[in-house]
Amino acid sequence: MSLINTQITPFQATAYHKGKFVPVTQDSFKGKWSVVVFYPADFTFVCPTELGDLADNYAEFQKLGAEVYGVSTDTHFTHKAWHDTSDTIKKVQYPLIGDPSHQLARFFQVLITEGEDTGLALRGTFIIDPEGRIKTIEVHDNGIGRDAKETLRRLKAAQYVAAHPGEVCPAKWSEGAETLKPSLDLVGKI
Repeated sequence: MSLINTQITPFQATAYHKGKFVPVTQDSFKGKWSVVVFYPADFTFVCPTELGDLADNYAEFQKLGAEVYGVSTDTHFTHKAWHDTSDTIKKVQYPLIGDPSHQLARFFQVLITEGEDTGLALRGTFIIDPEGRIKTIEVHDNGIGRDAKETLRRLKAAQYVAAHPGEVCPAKWSEGAETLKPSLDLVGKI
């Protein structure tokens, strides 16, 4: 069953954010757009490149009214230790959620349950609307890093579609580009 348009289920977790440990619940994802980015583990290789890329683009996410949440199955204590020792992770100003109980990784269907990476999360990116419904999903193998600019493009498309009922964003749509209005007249003409 797809998670698209499903509501975030109740959860409780702790994040490391701006030098503090803070609670995060399903209510944290409501009232604004949220981008939830799962990664396998702290102190690894591809993960800091992705989190650093998100950090470099964080101001743009905030301009769009969105909060970014990094999530791994590490603890919030590990997130703090990584933040304190890595120049790349020191740039991170968004919450890093610890999910050692795997409740979030299970709900978002990114928990690895077999093999040498059992207990880690796949690379998963989820865009959640202000009502707490999942609008986009990207999940892939852990050897493939993501691009924050593509996540920004998908966030803008999701926001556009939400604000313009009856319109859809075609392939490679970018902010300001033409959209489509599905109708009988368009069938077979694209």
